[in-house]
Amino acid sequence: MHESADDAEYRAAVADILGVLAYGELMAFERLAYDARMAPTLDDKAALGRLATAEFEHFAALATRLSDLGIPASAAIEPFVEPLEEFHARTAPSDWAESLIKAYVGDGLMRDFYREVTRVLDAETRVVVEKALADTEHVTFLAERLRRIMAEDPRCAGRLALWARRIVGEALLQARLVATRREALVRLLAGGRGVDLSAAFDRIIQAHAGRMAAIGLAA
Repeated sequence: MHESADDAEYRAAVADILGVLAYGELMAFERLAYDARMAPTLDDKAALGRLATAEFEHFAALATRLSDLGIPASAAIEPFVEPLEEFHARTAPSDWAESLIKAYVGDGLMRDFYREVTRVLDAETRVVVEKALADTEHVTFLAERLRRIMAEDPRCAGRLALWARRIVGEALLQARLVATRREALVRLLAGGRGVDLSAAFDRIIQAHAGRMAAIGLAA
């Protein structure tokens, strides 16, 4: 494991990790703010506004860490704009319930993936990333609203389960591309104390199954 921000290859890998995570947080901010238009109540709109604000604060913290490392945030983010925008274009929700499932499933997978890679980061960077990933209010709100929707209309459960599976497939595809196409990142993850990606993806899928069970759906 590299522990020095002065190591050029380590810096390149950290730029990738922080860059893709920062853009994911920025897009989550945009998506939550946009999806609030579909919220059925003012309370729901306000709740999504709070969640969107939290996502932007995460983005700002990650961008600041990149700046502290002497890496422009825009340069770190740029390689990941196309794959992440493609993911969101391919998984655009058609209604309020689908938007909630996308946030619940997609963000959960993203957070689990980056928790797996934090073990290869230096201590200071790891603290910043872990703070960005530790958003329990987000999960609690989404799970509660999804359970309420399915209690009111049990017939929608099957449709939402299928939608969740599509989100998983698209998210894992993009995560694998991100994890294998950036050379410095690949070397860091595969180092002597790196990440076993196969085992990591197994754990991610298990965690996803647990989240789905928490809202009464099969993975």
